Amino acid sequence: MIDNFKTKIIVRTNTLSFGEGWGEVKNTKKLNRQNMNTTSAKEIYNSRILNTSVEKVYQAFADPLQLKNWWGPEGFTNTIHEFDLQVGGKWILTMHGPEKGNYENASVFTKVEPQRLVAWTRSSQPLFDMEVGFEKINDTQTKISFRMMFNTEEECNKIRPFAAPKNEENFDRLERELKKENFRN
Repeated sequence: MIDNFKTKIIVRTNTLSFGEGWGEVKNTKKLNRQNMNTTSAKEIYNSRILNTSVEKVYQAFADPLQLKNWWGPEGFTNTIHEFDLQVGGKWILTMHGPEKGNYENASVFTKVEPQRLVAWTRSSQPLFDMEVGFEKINDTQTKISFRMMFNTEEECNKIRPFAAPKNEENFDRLERELKKENFRN
């Protein structure tokens, strides 16, 4: 159960919808990258091999009740206001810092390929496109990858010093969440 009475979770499979009151996406760069392992000076890339099936890793992302437990760096908590995992769907959340600060995040999903790839464009600062890749290694191992893509090297370099290590913290939290889920099953 999400603990905020204003939480709105929309789950759709076949329809497109944009809710009222949200502006249009400011960064409309198209995402059509074929090789998730290629990086450029305008990208930040992290990956990790997890000892869990691709189905369970994907579910930890696709289920907002699990996602809120592991998304973001160590010490952060999340309030997910909307999570409409389909092309054109919105992901709106507030990340609550461990000491102070609330960080509003708004994105629109641009690609959803279950158990393979989820991509979105952020419409809140900092602006970038994001891809989360899910690669089945075998029945009990999955490679997850994060690729953050910026319009310029300068924008990327502002974020790079802290984003790469914070993405690793995100993977640490995901591993702990997956262990809890395995224990429950």
